[in-house]
Amino acid sequence: MLPEQSKIVEAIRRIYDPEIPVNIYDLGLIYRLHVDTAGKVEVDMTLTAPACPVAGTLPGEVGRMIESVPGVSEAVVRLVWDPPWGQERMTEEARLELGLL
Repeated sequence: MLPEQSKIVEAIRRIYDPEIPVNIYDLGLIYRLHVDTAGKVEVDMTLTAPACPVAGTLPGEVGRMIESVPGVSEAVVRLVWDPPWGQERMTEEARLELGLL
């Protein structure tokens, strides 16, 4: 059984940025999410700033959360900086939560 992408997104939404009370998916930190036919999940993600205090731990946390989804065989999480993160990547819900709308 292959994992549903929606279940993976649901799992990622359980992880919150430590400085902003919004989950990392709605913050727009997930740039790419790909599931192959063997259940391997590849994610390109960024952080709000390169000096983010969880830069060394957040990608591993994301990988572990994804691997907890039934059907996922492996999670590969890459931290990328291009393009740089900006508030325009946030969902409308996240902007509303932070009072940016």
